[in-house]
Amino acid sequence: MTVPREFDRTRRIGEQLQRELAGLIREEVKDPRLGLVTVVDARVSRDLSHARIFVTLLSGDAEARRTSVEILNRSAGILRGVLGRRMRLRTVPKLRFEYDTSVEQGAELSALIDAAVASDRKLHR
Repeated sequence: MTVPREFDRTRRIGEQLQRELAGLIREEVKDPRLGLVTVVDARVSRDLSHARIFVTLLSGDAEARRTSVEILNRSAGILRGVLGRRMRLRTVPKLRFEYDTSVEQGAELSALIDAAVASDRKLHR
């Protein structure tokens, strides 16, 4: 089975966006309210017009996460301009940042599994 070239290209562009943005956010976004951001994934639309950028934060509550995502979305135009100069693309996708909840969901599931295993051990003793 072969992967369609178009899909392969969007995946490669997403990976490149992820790498570039990881450094650009540190270099270009100077807002002190922005926490330590990790770019987890970048999903590019087929027509390359939009990109959803998924980020996580090292620490902070829900309000800090919301503030950081807002800061990133306000800085999207500047980041897009810098990306346009760095990447060799005819058009740079419009960026939309979103908080990635999968890490938190994984931790919650892990805690539930640990609790279930502990409960099961108590019953079988």
